[in-house]
Amino acid sequence: MNRFLILGVASMLIQTSCVEKRKADLIIHNARIYTVNGGFEIAEAMAVHNGTIMAVGSDAGILEGYETENIRDLGGKTVLPGFIDAHCHFTGYATDMWKCDLVGTLSFEEVLERVMVYSKEAPMKWIYGRGWDQNDWDSKEYPDNMALNRFFPDRPVFLKRIDGHAAIVNQVALDMAGITASTTVKGGKVEVRGGRLTGLLLDNAMDLVDNIVPLIPDSLAAFYYGKAQEKCFSLGLTQVQDCGISERTANLVDSEQKEGRLKMKVFALLSDDSSYYERWIEKGVYRTDRLTIGGFKLYADGALGSRGACLLKPYSDKEGWHGFMLRDRRYLENVVRKLADTEFQVCTHAIGDSANREMLHIYGGVLGGKNEKRWRIEHAQVVNEDDFGLFAKYDIIPSVQPTHATSDMYWAEDRLGSERIKGAYAYQKLLKTRGIMPLGTDFPVEDLSPIRTFYAATTRRDDKWFPKEGFYPDQALTREQALKGITIWASYSIFEEKKKGSLEKGKAADFVVLDQDIMMCDEKEILKTQVLTTYLDGEAVFLR
Repeated sequence: MNRFLILGVASMLIQTSCVEKRKADLIIHNARIYTVNGGFEIAEAMAVHNGTIMAVGSDAGILEGYETENIRDLGGKTVLPGFIDAHCHFTGYATDMWKCDLVGTLSFEEVLERVMVYSKEAPMKWIYGRGWDQNDWDSKEYPDNMALNRFFPDRPVFLKRIDGHAAIVNQVALDMAGITASTTVKGGKVEVRGGRLTGLLLDNAMDLVDNIVPLIPDSLAAFYYGKAQEKCFSLGLTQVQDCGISERTANLVDSEQKEGRLKMKVFALLSDDSSYYERWIEKGVYRTDRLTIGGFKLYADGALGSRGACLLKPYSDKEGWHGFMLRDRRYLENVVRKLADTEFQVCTHAIGDSANREMLHIYGGVLGGKNEKRWRIEHAQVVNEDDFGLFAKYDIIPSVQPTHATSDMYWAEDRLGSERIKGAYAYQKLLKTRGIMPLGTDFPVEDLSPIRTFYAATTRRDDKWFPKEGFYPDQALTREQALKGITIWASYSIFEEKKKGSLEKGKAADFVVLDQDIMMCDEKEILKTQVLTTYLDGEAVFLR
């Protein structure tokens, strides 16, 4: 049977002529249901009971075999498995909501304007902003803090770059953190120009200031979790993989879920905190119906946009500069070995080709060969041609974010040069190494929308249809691959492919209803797609 034909009654083993109808809580029918099962089959109807899929098949098979008072005729609308973001910062996005939004600013002058307006009603003494990107400015140069010092001589200001790997802070904040022109930080940089602090902090140097910013109360954080959840549900997200959170945050998520206020399913990676390892190795993986604390997020290097990514050869647009590793090899090897005999996954941020090579060899030295650990490289953004095979050799999963390619494409080749760029954002090359590739957004670094992820992965263009031919279009994913990336492959990457990620009997009834078929519509129409309804365990948690 052609895999794109409607699943028939016989294929679903529904014998309705001699079997009494079974009770369901929900039946949807007259739909185009992409099951994303092993055959990537398409069905018409589905029955749900107690949050679980009872059966998927034809209209006739489901309507004759199951009954309920809650029947929805979808009028031919498209149904997909609930979207899963395989790499994001859900709780970070939530608690960023109190901060000054600097996304989309086109100059440092515009940054200052937003900060000035925000400062009048800021909820804390600290002025904390996030989202600027000097690559969007005409100058393309990092700012300094002279204007911040002038406008805010008595109030600390901390403004993070969009990728979270650089910040500009004023003198008050520098003084409070004890930073001077002689301060050095391993895995980071305090910029000094002409003997004067510019206020620019890269990677680990940011922590000197970030760590003294007062935390918001748990009650306020929980409120923002709810707001973030509403946004995610409206975009069809039913699970997020929250990368690098604290124990405090994990405990708060758990508490909010148990109280019923937070329904979003969360797979959490704990942050790289040396105080966590012994305690969590003894405790083991933590699982509830909604939360799994199943791994650790390590950092190898910084980001390409801030030139903190560690490269084998110097940056093409900065002579003699290779970027840097945030942790030394001995430390990373030690952590990886500690976790090797546990259930915990190791997921490491690696952007540059040097960082990717380092982590692939560190993983390989511990794993030794084929395995079922499902350790991941997060981003795998720039990979040397000689190193792609190491993903397959050691069964390492590349976890990527397609919108990074379409956000970075305007300047990435300037950083890397015409040859090295061929190994960057190379999604088809990466996919061939392991056969699966979970997709995420890295929000709030990028937009939350999984539809935008799907669009970027398949078209390699921005929302203005640039570039016309696509950004290295040979590395674009097919629509089937992209859909798997935000559903079943994302589930597989955290050992949950038997529970969710496809619409099959016995799996969670997590699914979305769209107003058009993203698998069939014109490419230019994909971004116009709207989520009509999001179901989580059979419950409609969003209705447009």
